[in-house]
Amino acid sequence: MRTSVCGRVALADGESLTTRFLITATGFLSEPKTPQIPGIESFAGKVIHSMAWDHGYDLGGRRTAIIGTGATAVQLIPELAARAGELTVYQRTPTHVLPKIDLKIPVWLQQIFARVPLVHRAFRLMTDALFELALATALHHHGLRRLDIAMADLAKINRFIWIRDKELRRKLTPAYDFGCKRPTWSSSYYRTLSKPHVHLETNSIERIEPDGIVTADGRKTVIDTLVLATGFDLWDANFPAIEVIGRSGRNLGKWWRENRFQAYQGLSVPYFPNYLGVASPYAFSGFSFFNTIEYQMRHMDRLFGELQRKGATEFEVTEEANARFKDRMTKLVEKSLFSLGDCATSRSYYFNPDGEATLLRPTSTRNAIREGSRFPLSDYQFR
Repeated sequence: MRTSVCGRVALADGESLTTRFLITATGFLSEPKTPQIPGIESFAGKVIHSMAWDHGYDLGGRRTAIIGTGATAVQLIPELAARAGELTVYQRTPTHVLPKIDLKIPVWLQQIFARVPLVHRAFRLMTDALFELALATALHHHGLRRLDIAMADLAKINRFIWIRDKELRRKLTPAYDFGCKRPTWSSSYYRTLSKPHVHLETNSIERIEPDGIVTADGRKTVIDTLVLATGFDLWDANFPAIEVIGRSGRNLGKWWRENRFQAYQGLSVPYFPNYLGVASPYAFSGFSFFNTIEYQMRHMDRLFGELQRKGATEFEVTEEANARFKDRMTKLVEKSLFSLGDCATSRSYYFNPDGEATLLRPTSTRNAIREGSRFPLSDYQFR
């Protein structure tokens, strides 16, 4: 799909739509990433990507392999191990895994939430505070470094409790700081990897053959099911997810790659009037999409309210406002874990291809929500 400054949206079937405003809400994680491993197309068994799960496929007794040990794999591996006859886990980068506190909310408490909204808000405040603690860990400076170390130690204790094999524990120990990658939570992941029918493979994959996987040391593991928990093509496919052409023929994707990934308040870009990208660079706030969408909806409400009040039909963020916001975010990132910590071996999707952490908004959630309601209206031009 392609859009131009005159408000035309071209569809893949050749049709076009005319619109006054365009809002893309395609998310960060929508385009699955298939690893470029020699021979993967030749595999004769079943291939399932975690994004498009085949619920009708029976894993019972199957010789299964999973590639990836990120946040999705941490959730998948215990479930696969409960069904598969043999499970081989191919790990490129280990991850810090914290014990998951996942208590069921009883019916009586749900009823209280429905009848007394204040109690529900208090519960929401508590969960937001936990996310804010995690965010403070990632944005550590002025003494918060100890908090980051404490979280890594908690993951270390979690490994020690469930993994008694010292060599296996060594393979599962990350060499980067906690917070460089997306935090993972599980009370069954490490326990699963210690089961006799589950095997961790840390040698790199050399090729895939019709009936199995061959690693760099020449060993072959015969399998009949291959699960890909290899994440998403984030920076190449999702920024932007469609081709967007603004004023003077500016191509958003090309402009981002030539001038650094940036978006005012994680939403708007100069030279793209009447366009808002909900999941743009610096948009993700507080490690929660709930908080991200909430502050961005506040921003839209204020923006469109002013547009209506002025009787205008077009808005565009000024280059000065965008540059000011980008510079502020850059300086804050320079004080964060992503710049001060050891993230070199993390292979985290938080970092763009240039090595800049431009996915997360490096401010508190409270700051994001406040600015969503109070940003200067003079930061936009209304026509």
